[in-house]
Amino acid sequence: MVLSAKIFKLSEYIPIDIIYDKISGYRVKEDYEGIEVQEYFEDINVIGGMVKGFYIYDEVRVFNVGGELRNIPIRREVPIIFIEYRGGEYLIIFEKKPRANKIAIKISEILFIRGDMIIEAFITHETLKSLHESAPEATKVIYFDNVDLPNINKLALYGDSLADTSLYNEYLKHGLIWYVVFQHRDTGYVVGITRNAIIAMFTNITLDDFQDFILRHVLPLISS
Repeated sequence: MVLSAKIFKLSEYIPIDIIYDKISGYRVKEDYEGIEVQEYFEDINVIGGMVKGFYIYDEVRVFNVGGELRNIPIRREVPIIFIEYRGGEYLIIFEKKPRANKIAIKISEILFIRGDMIIEAFITHETLKSLHESAPEATKVIYFDNVDLPNINKLALYGDSLADTSLYNEYLKHGLIWYVVFQHRDTGYVVGITRNAIIAMFTNITLDDFQDFILRHVLPLISS
């Protein structure tokens, strides 16, 4: 199973203890067409300059039950981490991109009373380029975007094509590196990283190990 996460940046500083107070005391119950749905945080802990826990919410889905369409709530538990790092504050949401984006907006509303104060973190093209070029033999996939060729939105290099330095350099002339899948030198994990700080872990590891990997090896890549 692929583990996913996305890193966001807080636009305005909030002390870690205030973040803890706001989310640990947050709980909402609502009625959705006769169904009670809830939203709250659980197992919130402060560890140094970091807040860890779970964002819990009910997502109503429509299912066919005996030929009848019914709204059924699905409870989701999403691990989250707030961390102070190099003068900034970041939120890491351990979920795939679409849900992570929605959760970031919701948490922004909880902390700031507006949904646009938690923004995407960013990794530069140059950083991903260096990541590949420091160990090209470890790279599995590279995607390029912002391509200036007519009718082409993205370019990609896979497998044996990555050994073709001339083709790689040609692609660099026409686009920016958007996504890299590589085998991490220190851990041996196979991981994919995008410029907007989406992380996909393809190696079968625990959530704790995934969290540790992001904090140790991905967070330092973020552009301040």
